[in-house]
Amino acid sequence: MTLLCLLSYMTVSAQRYEKVPFGDFEQWAVRFITESQIIGGQEKTLYVIGPDDTIHSNAPYDYKNTIWSSSNAFAKVMGVVKTSTNVTPDKGPNGKCAKLVTQFASCKVAGLINIKVLAAGSIFWGKMLEPVTGVNEPYAFMDWGIPFTKRPKALVLNYKTTIPNEGKLVKGTTFRTIEYDGYDPAEILFILQYRWEDDKGNIHAKRVGTAACHIGKTSNGWVKDFRVPVIYGDARKSKDYKPYMDLVSGEKTMYALNGKGKKKTIQEEAWAMPDCPVTHAIMMITSGSQGAFTGALGNVLWVDEIRLEY
Repeated sequence: MTLLCLLSYMTVSAQRYEKVPFGDFEQWAVRFITESQIIGGQEKTLYVIGPDDTIHSNAPYDYKNTIWSSSNAFAKVMGVVKTSTNVTPDKGPNGKCAKLVTQFASCKVAGLINIKVLAAGSIFWGKMLEPVTGVNEPYAFMDWGIPFTKRPKALVLNYKTTIPNEGKLVKGTTFRTIEYDGYDPAEILFILQYRWEDDKGNIHAKRVGTAACHIGKTSNGWVKDFRVPVIYGDARKSKDYKPYMDLVSGEKTMYALNGKGKKKTIQEEAWAMPDCPVTHAIMMITSGSQGAFTGALGNVLWVDEIRLEY
């Protein structure tokens, strides 16, 4: 039985809502990973949205029982084990929620060399391909999306934000940081695709549906039942189109494992017709929308009760 078969149903007025597995954030696996002695040798905690579990192991997580992964990283670069945690469980209005933070991941090598990398807190449907072995292509360590064939009307969730909006962005990659002017709203993204593989195992896709929004200000407490409608077909033809709804390319290119388990870029080539079948869904919710290693320090996004409207 697949996880998608575990979706439960409820009816409110004329709409039907489908709960997303683990989208209430009541269950988390807790991983304890010991970092290398050269950077202190401390035991650090990583969290995974999925069945409750406690794991003491410097080993990749098995994502077979959850559709969720996150920006929490178990890395092993040139033999050095390092972790980074910017997604954690937190107290919500009714139980637990997920807290996503834009912050630096830093470490001192042998107590001397200080390395700082900026990362937005992100959760997404798919897998982290652990261990992460470098920072040159961060999205290449993510297996984006899950098999999915349904056609929801909207993504619905509860959220709360702290978005300082001080007009300053920070780019932090390893040994240097740069500050410049700009804003970094939080982002909610839900994409429906029709995917196929060619005879060389390359992954191609057409965009069937798009639900996306940016949240650029601090909320007044929790925003309940926030609705992001799905635009079917060419989103550019919609009055609600924004540039961030465009096809995925460039620095934000996504990757997936093909049928033979080999990592390939997802070549999102065109907009599909509105009635095109759906084969895969991508969901990403993040405290910042500027891409890898760039963002506004202090952004925090809390999310809870993620569901799909039909």
